[in-house]
Amino acid sequence: MNSPINPIRVVLADDHTLVRAGIRALLEKMPGVKVVGEASDGREVLGLVKTHQPDVVLMDVAMPGLNGLEATARIVGEFPATRVVLVSMHDNDEYVARALKAGAAGYLVKKAATSELAAALQQVMRKEIYLSKQISARFQKNLPLDLIANRKSPVEELTERQREILQLIAEGQNTKSIAEILKVSPKTVEYHRTKLMDSLNVHDVAGLVRFALRVGLVPQEG
Repeated sequence: MNSPINPIRVVLADDHTLVRAGIRALLEKMPGVKVVGEASDGREVLGLVKTHQPDVVLMDVAMPGLNGLEATARIVGEFPATRVVLVSMHDNDEYVARALKAGAAGYLVKKAATSELAAALQQVMRKEIYLSKQISARFQKNLPLDLIANRKSPVEELTERQREILQLIAEGQNTKSIAEILKVSPKTVEYHRTKLMDSLNVHDVAGLVRFALRVGLVPQEG
């Protein structure tokens, strides 16, 4: 990658410290790239983007509190000049479709060759979309990009607040802690939880957790 006069300013987000360290080491070897911040959850990312207004955010999909897909939608909405590249262990078409619908400029699988990281940065800085090589051809064939806007997953039927609360419930947070995290009253959390159960036709917290796992709001173990 050629070194520009103004470096590509990157915020790096992953809840695993060793993963962040590995990606940062790769970025620091690239001329013309500067890491301006690191985050371990989606809410922290939003604060860093507001402070630094980076060119690119490299962000894991599965993060606690606020996942990468939700954080992407907010970043794109509030800071359209910042390009988001999601980095994930998942390479299935559903995840890629949801990432692009959220506004991501790229999707990089964690088992990709290290050379793809530089290629992704170059491509998204040209205002193009980058998909990891191992999923690009298959994804374009199975789900053309112009059809993504018309494809909806069940989680998209929920409101932004409902998705936030659903993720926190699935992570094991209780009503009080969710209220503190979101800075709302416990009654507001209970209201949204009831609406979630009605919308999803489930009758207990276990059912909400199963749904969250199925649609990828929280990662499944193993």
